[in-house]
Amino acid sequence: MKHRVINLNPSQLLVLVFAVFIFIGTILLKLPFATEDSITWLNALFTATSAMTVTGLAVVDTESAFTLFGEIVIVSLIQLGGLGIMSFAILIYMVLGKKIGIKQRIVVQQALNQTSIGGVILLVRNLFIFSLTIEAIAMLLLAIRWVPQFGWGKGLYYSFFHSISAFNNAGFALWSDSLMGFVGDPIINIVITLLFIIGGIGFTVLADMWRKKRFRKLSLHSKMMIIGTFIINLVAMFIIFILEYHNPNTLGGLNSLGDKLWASYFQAVTPRTAGFNSLDISALQEDTIFLFLILMFIGAGSASTGGGIKLTTFLVILFSVITFLKGKEETVLGKRAISLTIVLRSLAISTIALFLICLGIFIMNITEEAPFIQVVFEVISAFGTVGLSMGITGSLTAIGKAVIIFVMFAGKLGPLTMAFSLANATESRIKYPREDVLTG
Repeated sequence: MKHRVINLNPSQLLVLVFAVFIFIGTILLKLPFATEDSITWLNALFTATSAMTVTGLAVVDTESAFTLFGEIVIVSLIQLGGLGIMSFAILIYMVLGKKIGIKQRIVVQQALNQTSIGGVILLVRNLFIFSLTIEAIAMLLLAIRWVPQFGWGKGLYYSFFHSISAFNNAGFALWSDSLMGFVGDPIINIVITLLFIIGGIGFTVLADMWRKKRFRKLSLHSKMMIIGTFIINLVAMFIIFILEYHNPNTLGGLNSLGDKLWASYFQAVTPRTAGFNSLDISALQEDTIFLFLILMFIGAGSASTGGGIKLTTFLVILFSVITFLKGKEETVLGKRAISLTIVLRSLAISTIALFLICLGIFIMNITEEAPFIQVVFEVISAFGTVGLSMGITGSLTAIGKAVIIFVMFAGKLGPLTMAFSLANATESRIKYPREDVLTG
């Protein structure tokens, strides 16, 4: 009897592996000893997907709904999703001394969003060493603050959980109000934000900085990420401080200028896919919410633990538009020309992302009772794997939850990966005559 061999392309394999681990996570979270009270299969699937895609949206309160076993399952899914399942698989291959073939390298390249398969294995090894080191250091720093407050057992566990959640840009917290209880705490603000900024800047950038040491020697991608991250965070902090300063439910309700600045800083960096919050998101002004929507859509960096269309994608499109308006044909950044392929790829990513978001908003606007702005916020937060919410996650209908599950899944894997998993790209050898089409 002949067995039919199913050949999957790297994108399809990546989608399948993620789906399998989400399914396993769902089963584990549905076990009787994983929850304090029984939860539905849909809520278990939602939580597993949110953890695996490092989003942080929660239909049930993490601390009160899950036992220690359930929380360990969640944090394990976060680590798997953040660093990448295929990266873990490659690490196991390396430990066992097995040969890593071209197909495995291509899948890792796809998972880490690299431009070539060269050096991906070394990147995986360095990724693990760096990530675990950073998480361990952060855990110790958080323990300095939480052990005196909660005791050794709870303090160390909370430090362990939140260091992994923050570095992987997951946004899962063991408090129902996230980190609102630490709004003006310097240690918590600095450690948590540094974790998700480092995790969100991208492993490619971190590896480049480690190798080259000097800024001027860095690749164009690394320079774009570092400068872009600094500027966008600084501008966002200033805007939030101005817009929310007199809002009695956010910054206006804080006593000192220091607390207001810490809160502005934290809320400025968290929409870049981190998911934690130290202010009540539902109490923000609508203009601040609009800023959040932009930041969540842009997201973090390529080959990072974050989501969104990615900062470099946004910058390539922005400078391509500027180039067109100037009447030039070639997009130039930092004395380097950006290829047309990269420009088209950036446009494809953004277009597919907008289509998915609009489809999700359209469906949920029909099925949910929530105001339109809250629905928009929820969908974009899910796509950007951010995890921030205006408070409607727990009251979503079954269809609403299903939509958010799909959007989180698509947002984590990336629009192009999802598109390539549905259709195999083929290169056409036929050339057709050109003809102009009226646009604009």
